[in-house]
Amino acid sequence: MTLVNETAPIRLRDYRRPDWSVEAIELEIDLGIDSTEVTSRITLHGDPAKAEPLRLDGEELELLTISLDGRALNAEDYRYEKGVLEVSDAHGGSVLETRVRVQPAANTTLEGLYLSGSREHGFLLTQCEAEGFRHITFFPDRPDVLARFTVTLRADRERFPVLLAGGNPAGSGTLADGRHWAKFVDPHPKPCYLFALVAGRLENIQRDYLTADGREVKLVIWSEANVIDRCHYALDALERCMRWDEHKYGRNYDLDVFHVVATHDFNMGAMENKGLNIFNAKYLLADPDSSTDEEYRAVEAVVAHEYFHNWTGNRVTCRDWFQLSLKEGLTVFREQQFSADMNSLPLKRIEDVALLRRTQFPEDAGPLAHPVRPAEYREINNFYTATVYEKGSELVRMIAGRLGQEGFRRGMDLYFERHDGQAATIEHFLSALGDANRIDLTPYLAWYAQAGTPRLHAKGEYDSARREYTLTLSQQTRPTPGQPEKTPLPIPVKLSLFDRSGTMLPLHLQGDAQVDGTERVIVLDKPSQRFVFKHVSAPPVPSLLRGFSAPVVLECDYSPEELALLLTHDADGFNRWEAGQQLAMLAFDTSHDGNDSAACKAWCDALAALFTLQTIDDALLADLLTPPGEIEFADRQSEVDPAKIHAQRQSLQHRLAERIGVSDLLARYRLLSTDSHAQLEAASQAKRRLKRRVLELLVLLDADQAHELAAKQYDSASGMTDRLAALSVLVRTNATQASAALAHFRERYADNPLALDKWFTVQAQVPGDAALAIVQRLENDPAFTLKNPNRARSLFGAFASTNPSGFHRTDGAGYALIAERLAQLDALNPQIAARLATAFNGWQRLEPVRRSAARLALEGLAQREGLSPNLSEIVSNVLQR
Repeated sequence: MTLVNETAPIRLRDYRRPDWSVEAIELEIDLGIDSTEVTSRITLHGDPAKAEPLRLDGEELELLTISLDGRALNAEDYRYEKGVLEVSDAHGGSVLETRVRVQPAANTTLEGLYLSGSREHGFLLTQCEAEGFRHITFFPDRPDVLARFTVTLRADRERFPVLLAGGNPAGSGTLADGRHWAKFVDPHPKPCYLFALVAGRLENIQRDYLTADGREVKLVIWSEANVIDRCHYALDALERCMRWDEHKYGRNYDLDVFHVVATHDFNMGAMENKGLNIFNAKYLLADPDSSTDEEYRAVEAVVAHEYFHNWTGNRVTCRDWFQLSLKEGLTVFREQQFSADMNSLPLKRIEDVALLRRTQFPEDAGPLAHPVRPAEYREINNFYTATVYEKGSELVRMIAGRLGQEGFRRGMDLYFERHDGQAATIEHFLSALGDANRIDLTPYLAWYAQAGTPRLHAKGEYDSARREYTLTLSQQTRPTPGQPEKTPLPIPVKLSLFDRSGTMLPLHLQGDAQVDGTERVIVLDKPSQRFVFKHVSAPPVPSLLRGFSAPVVLECDYSPEELALLLTHDADGFNRWEAGQQLAMLAFDTSHDGNDSAACKAWCDALAALFTLQTIDDALLADLLTPPGEIEFADRQSEVDPAKIHAQRQSLQHRLAERIGVSDLLARYRLLSTDSHAQLEAASQAKRRLKRRVLELLVLLDADQAHELAAKQYDSASGMTDRLAALSVLVRTNATQASAALAHFRERYADNPLALDKWFTVQAQVPGDAALAIVQRLENDPAFTLKNPNRARSLFGAFASTNPSGFHRTDGAGYALIAERLAQLDALNPQIAARLATAFNGWQRLEPVRRSAARLALEGLAQREGLSPNLSEIVSNVLQR
């Protein structure tokens, strides 16, 4: 099959330094909603030995004037076609001036310069990563061209009273025609993907901040007036993460002002533009009435992530887009460190690994698998993936664990010292970390180049005569598209050994001079290796991959009793949870037709015992009581039947609820309900987390009573966490009280887009065949629009990506609906269409009936005329690999 809009791949091996760089760029931008004119003056630097013509990127630009070194160019002096401006006679030191016109209001892609909100009340803003700047003016739009930006904005004062751009403010004033101007200068060279401007009617909150090195900084958060009161938590989070980065990494902010702007129309989560971060409002606005505990943590994390980019992404940027994880994976790791320090290390680790398994592991196992540093791409926007971000973070974590806290800090200090103001590569990163610690880290490059999730097989043997325990580790990575053969990777395995009473044993690895505590790291860097532990008095139970020390799938022949022991006694919070997850997987695999297996009994018994304890953290207990999700269960099966998986998982949870018992569940629920306030401290959040889980288990045993409790909880909730938890239970279990609660929620939050997104999502996630009709009804709701990315994700993204039993109907109607909406969305916003299309990843592993229906929908989508390169690449890869 031939797909439309196939473009030639861009390959890492073809990289070469730019023929032309830009020393400085001066932009004068006359802003208007329908028409904006951009005048650009760029001072060029070229390599005289190459003498290549000047080529600049520029797409959908109306060229009004062009001059070189003050001379207006004739038509024969330049050529502009297919997104490239080619200019003759340029030389080093030349100044090229262009004036172009763009149309913000007509730009629905939300890339380049566009209008957020309505024509009457909305504001103008930009999104330039990865290749949006070429939609604003002509420039070598690649991350290894760094220039100093001077930006002057001009606009109608009444319509656009606020004018912002990156860098330091350098003057402002009025013009004679009711317009005004503002100038900004960024002293730090930066790639054009970090350019940003904002113009419109916005309000702000602000705070003075003094950095550790003595710089006075103004912190300012901007939003539309009706939500500015919901920005205070983000401002607090910004100050916390700035202090943390000063202490943890010695990094100080480097401009006089730090602007953050919220918008409801944004393709991504947020963008780290130098000095002017732009946020999807979902990750900036927060208040107890409309934000859940999870969303508060997300706001804190994303604010930190974008701020940390100031050094890992801005001051040191990427040489090319193949190095995307150099900034994103590294910054996700830093964000995760910060969130763990602000909240709970084991709970954060559980949350991060659960996300990795839910999003990245399936990506690695399907046709969209790609390395953390891909060898080629056609559309770079399609590589903002869980592999680049989440797996990329895990690779940094592995290396940081290898070096230790002090060693990693030494390496990061050297990395910043060497590459500040430069466009770097992953090799540069590993070299700095290794050189600072006199360690060769080049073997870890294989992790960046190889797709797929390694499977780590562990087998233990005990020799009673020698009192030795031999642990044999082996690794295998399955073939992925374009990589049929895999090489061994260095896999750090943090481990402990437990005796049968649950006590950790001292570790004496053969070859070591002495005992090395009760926890250590061994590294498997061959296909198979044996590790012998001496002076072991009885057969131990190994606790492997403690803290999830490497992003692999562990295969170990644990007995149910051994997993139950680790679930009960392991001091590592993550591994305690992991033992429960593995035991639940074993119970899922072995319990059929209502018969409890030994694994199911061990899982239920261990959790029922933990449930009665008052010493275990409420939030950790909630996670322990939650089995793996349907996506994780599906990952273990060669032919996937989502409806059957849903039914089996529900049955497993029902057995757990029965083992705990109605009376104990009710007693705990009532105890947790005594704290009805919406405080954000950890203890209150933990209670709400456990209360939701207890209610979810209770409804499996006594639906009527649980529905009454949920309805009461909804009515009396003091915050969104309890309110949404109750609504979810009512809606997903088809309670008679659900319709009234939904109607109330819809009315209460009619003017709150982020809360209304939750209303769409909770209904789109109703399990089973009923979901399709609900989604079809909701897309006709007056509040629904494909033009807003958050709203499209809240309905179609939730249905296709997080509701397997609803999306994967045997009649293929779910596939047909999503394929049709993807085509419609593609005409408006190709980036969002392509990301939602990844819901079809893994369709080849469905059972035959569903597999045939999914293929039919994909082939029909592929044959449509005019698909964007973004969507076409995803559909092509999903079908052809």
